[in-house]
Amino acid sequence: MLDDLVAAIRRKQAILFAGAGVSMTVGLPSWSTLVEHIAAELKLDLTDLQGADINHLTLAEYYRFKQGSIGPLRSWMDRNWTIPEEALKSSRVHELICRLDFPIVYTTNFDRNLETAFELHGKDYVKIVNAKDIALVSEGVPQIVKYHGDFDDDGSIVIAETDYLERLSFESPLDIKFRADALGKTILFIGYSMSDLNIRFLLHRLWKTWAGSGYERDRPQSHVFMLRPNPVEQAVLEQWGLQVLTERDCAPEEALEVFLAKLCEAVEKGEESG
Repeated sequence: MLDDLVAAIRRKQAILFAGAGVSMTVGLPSWSTLVEHIAAELKLDLTDLQGADINHLTLAEYYRFKQGSIGPLRSWMDRNWTIPEEALKSSRVHELICRLDFPIVYTTNFDRNLETAFELHGKDYVKIVNAKDIALVSEGVPQIVKYHGDFDDDGSIVIAETDYLERLSFESPLDIKFRADALGKTILFIGYSMSDLNIRFLLHRLWKTWAGSGYERDRPQSHVFMLRPNPVEQAVLEQWGLQVLTERDCAPEEALEVFLAKLCEAVEKGEESG
């Protein structure tokens, strides 16, 4: 099942799309930690909100409304979501991502963990956060595209409900870049919960673009790695043209590392034999 993905990686025709699950392997706090912090800072009693189905997007929107800016929250996240270099240096997942040498890595993570991992492993890169950064792209230099923003730029952060709703237009400079990058390349999604509406919408729009082109059969195969098998999600994603990959005989907390190690071994073995 990995043959086409391995071949695309060898040809530099594959894009990695990395989510929060990648940073959580080195101890990044979960969204529930963010919810608890917002509640504490705004003196909200979360027990009063039980059953109200309020998530971090809605709470972040409320925070912006009450505080006038997302800046203080962004600063707190930056301080608390910075992983020590030693932890990143010993992270097998980040090492494998560097070894796989994708020409373009998209990430919805705000943190600098991918950039720091590249630096620790001696890999050059260009970081792309906005339209201006697109002009910095150089042939042969890997790109790290901060699809939901970066801690260095408050205005780029996609964290509140309004931010997400505005991104659903799929017309920002980074959306246009993604459509151009993705049309002719294989995509591998890792570290995502498929309950993320923004990512599901992105996958659906990509499928619709190909379906409306009349050339859907020529679309490069793309893949989603899931920590646990889920036949319902698999059926929906496969309908959208995505192949679901899992490590069935592996604990969820180890699955991503095991999968990336197998993928890396297959890619490097093929390069040696070639």
